[in-house]
Amino acid sequence: MPLGDTALPCTRDDALALDRADPLAPARARFVLPQGVTYLDGNSLGALPKGVAERVAQTVAHEWGEGLIRSWNAAGWYDSPGRIGAKLAPLLGAAPHQVTVTDTISVNLFKLLVAAARLRPGRKVILAERGNFPSDNHIVESVARMLGLTARFVPAADIATAIDADTAVVELSHVNYRTSEIQDMTVVTRAAHQKGALIVWDLAHSTGAVELHLDRDRADFAVGCGYKFLNGGPGAPAHVYVAEQHLSTLDQPLTGWFAHAAPFAFDDDFRQAEGIRAMLCSTPQMLSMVAFEAALDAFDGIAMRDVQAKGRALGDLMIALSDERLAPLGVGVASTREGTRRGNHVSLTHPEGYRIMQVLIGRGIIGDFRAPDVMRFGFGPLYVRYADVFDAVAALEEILKTGGWRAVPAAPAGAVT
Repeated sequence: MPLGDTALPCTRDDALALDRADPLAPARARFVLPQGVTYLDGNSLGALPKGVAERVAQTVAHEWGEGLIRSWNAAGWYDSPGRIGAKLAPLLGAAPHQVTVTDTISVNLFKLLVAAARLRPGRKVILAERGNFPSDNHIVESVARMLGLTARFVPAADIATAIDADTAVVELSHVNYRTSEIQDMTVVTRAAHQKGALIVWDLAHSTGAVELHLDRDRADFAVGCGYKFLNGGPGAPAHVYVAEQHLSTLDQPLTGWFAHAAPFAFDDDFRQAEGIRAMLCSTPQMLSMVAFEAALDAFDGIAMRDVQAKGRALGDLMIALSDERLAPLGVGVASTREGTRRGNHVSLTHPEGYRIMQVLIGRGIIGDFRAPDVMRFGFGPLYVRYADVFDAVAALEEILKTGGWRAVPAAPAGAVT
């Protein structure tokens, strides 16, 4: 039964009934999930899909161990960035030849911002979102300094109206890392184009979580993450999208040898590769690449509209239960309550959020913490159940009522939270 048919908040039996009726429930069997653990941190690191460990082991033992250097050709290593990009493209709503897999989000964001600015000579501003993931804004500021441009930051809600004739590039996240609020890609992209600007979308919390239509929405450029909702493993390579109309004029700054038209000709002069391959830089990190490629099999036969619908329903359930059971104990909701405008994580707030989260993790219910007071719970819809959400809220209620967090020390400097 759909979540909308159940009065919220619900009982655990109601949550179990939702799990039995869930069309994505069979996908849970595609993952390695440790017993006794409720994993609600897929927005930071996705769970391990079955078959990935075996694929990496095969690469180590046979392709590397036996094939050695020959595997760049025989095992398809050399062509892997474009091949994996084409496999990922349907999840982005993109044509296969517009997507490649390489480097990290920050490195790719740098490349795209410079390339986009070079396509708009004479314009002086990079417009970006105040309150975005800090790394994005650090890159924006660095690119602006390097190119002699001005970095201007405004709230996400003001981006569309802040674009003017001096704006070269707009950069913002499709789903905010704290609040999980979704930006309207169609509207903001249109606003940029009406003023002659280009736009770079950060899909870190979007790819694999929500339905995307990059081609339909006329996005210019996008970067995305491989290790969150795509479950590609810690440090998995990122992905890059470049719209068709920009492929022939692309001029990205990191002209490493894998972006060369003929890398093994060893020419003194740089000749850029054609198409999306121009977004590459250095030698692909093949153990991570093969893990990511195998992990994408978990999405076989899965419609992203169903993934987004379930993520929304899981979030609706957590917010409703929090309102009933946690709000009287001092917990707030930092995420938007409007499910159609929310990605696949919910942020709850409490002044002692860090210590509360540590107790929760100690009980086998894993979320994460973001300073100063945000407890985030990410829902990988292919493996998270409605009962998992119910159990997490019940555990939070018990921790708050008993004060179990009081014995936990404050976060040490530099701790991964």
